[in-house]
Amino acid sequence: MSFRINTNIGALKAYNALKRVSENTAKAQLHLATQRRINSVADDTSGFAVGKSLNQKIKLMQAAQNNIGSAKDMLSTAETQLISIKDLVTQIRAKVADATNAAADSSKISGDILSLAREIANIFDTTKFNNTKLLVSTSAMNNGTTFSFQTGAESTDKLDVDYMESSEGTLSGSSTVSTGSYTITGISTAVADALTQLASVGSTSASIGSLSSYLNTFENAVDGALSKIGNYTQRLDIKDNFLTSAIANSQSSYSRLFDADMALEQLNATKGQISEQVATSMLAQANLAPRGILSLFQ
Repeated sequence: MSFRINTNIGALKAYNALKRVSENTAKAQLHLATQRRINSVADDTSGFAVGKSLNQKIKLMQAAQNNIGSAKDMLSTAETQLISIKDLVTQIRAKVADATNAAADSSKISGDILSLAREIANIFDTTKFNNTKLLVSTSAMNNGTTFSFQTGAESTDKLDVDYMESSEGTLSGSSTVSTGSYTITGISTAVADALTQLASVGSTSASIGSLSSYLNTFENAVDGALSKIGNYTQRLDIKDNFLTSAIANSQSSYSRLFDADMALEQLNATKGQISEQVATSMLAQANLAPRGILSLFQ
């Protein structure tokens, strides 16, 4: 028993113990309320820095994954239209073959070819993705033919997509065609020559038959573009799969740092509440202990 009443050392010690227990209990309750292990830098300085860096990487990778999705959508749009062009070229070839028939009406055939040519020209001029033309050279592209997409967390992780130029031929360029009801700029010489010849085809079998050489060069360029689109799509799929895995792993690491273990925190909170009650009771007893000194004055 203490015989000093000005300073009750036992009560002060009990108070300090109660204060520590209350702080730990409040911290466990905060973790439960926020479901987070780290609520301020002071909770875990190094863990906070690492977690924030991981979170930044996750956001950047998610943005890159969105870019990859947009790139694949763009390539799919271009692919669909190029396949349509290839189908139209096949129809024109069939018309050229029909013109070799002596009983065929060459003037009707030439009219059909002109109609198909106008549709090809229309596809080149109107194929767009987010208001950007995809089959002609424009200022919206790098070097007039290249689309650049960030495909990773770093600004240097980029994929330059250029499907209009290939070893088999080129679709885009600096040529312009203005024939009949359409005018197209930013196309290659092969495309310009083919469209010019198709639009000016005569009504004779010989004139129609002369289209074959122009169609060959033009179709080779279309085939080359389709091949490159397929290659780029494969590369984008690989990058997409990698980012999906990287994001999941990074989120797992972030979760270990920031997310609270709810079961453990509940145990800590329950333990703290019981300890608070016990410490409060002991503080009350320690605070009253000096009353025993009154017996000396009886």
